Amino acid sequence: MPPARIDDPVVRGTPDATLADRVTELIAKDIRGRVYPVNSRLPTEQSMTEQYGVSRTVVREAIARLKSEGLVETRQGSGTVVRDPAGADAFRLGQGDPRAAGDPAQGVLRILELRRGIEAEMAALAAERRSAADMAQIQQALRAISGAVKAGGDGVREDLALHMAISHAAHNVHYTELLGLLTRALHDAIRLTRGNEARRADLAAQVLAEHEAICEAIRARDPAAARTAAFLHMHNTARRIEQADQDFWTRDSRAVARRLQNASLSDASAARPRSRKVRHS
Repeated sequence: MPPARIDDPVVRGTPDATLADRVTELIAKDIRGRVYPVNSRLPTEQSMTEQYGVSRTVVREAIARLKSEGLVETRQGSGTVVRDPAGADAFRLGQGDPRAAGDPAQGVLRILELRRGIEAEMAALAAERRSAADMAQIQQALRAISGAVKAGGDGVREDLALHMAISHAAHNVHYTELLGLLTRALHDAIRLTRGNEARRADLAAQVLAEHEAICEAIRARDPAAARTAAFLHMHNTARRIEQADQDFWTRDSRAVARRLQNASLSDASAARPRSRKVRHS
């Protein structure tokens, strides 16, 4: 069976699907269809850019998502290797909760519940341990969000980059690894929350103030304030999503919410290689 094509109607997805969405689904379809057998190597990035007609950035994002889903892993000296899709220790964020079927907000609310404790402790550790270089990265990431919005962007990647910068400042590699595992779900969740908040200037201002409060507490080396600021940011984000009116849940938002409800996560130790590098301040 030949590899699936990007114009294959079976994997074309929703009209709002990004190139990364579509390439991820294409490769996942081929893995599950045994076009790429278990323990075989995926084609090189260059081969996939030519095959799918996309940039290397898109291919890399797709591979990162496949890693988070437990379908591939990176092995030293072997490149990106296919894992057994039937053997991945995965769970579904959207399963087991009857509320999710009728309420598109439930998928993102569960992600925010998960993030509440993670982000609060991560910010507190960052306040205790951050170096001057870490702080510079956090402040740069915060400025990048505003810059992206002023340039007409949605600020989703920049928002995620801010939280990743804080994870690095915590100097506990497992926080960064965990956010990496959750990257696809976090991207979709942030896309929904920022999309809702961008509709009203007062909501956008609230988010900016919350981000600034987290960064200021980390800058001031105040773990208690950082923990509280991060917890409140997640809490308030959830409230804003809960209060979103039906006009927000358009075809685009519903499609992202549906994907988030059905997101699968794999065991981090099985799906992702362990990092051997430890950052020092």
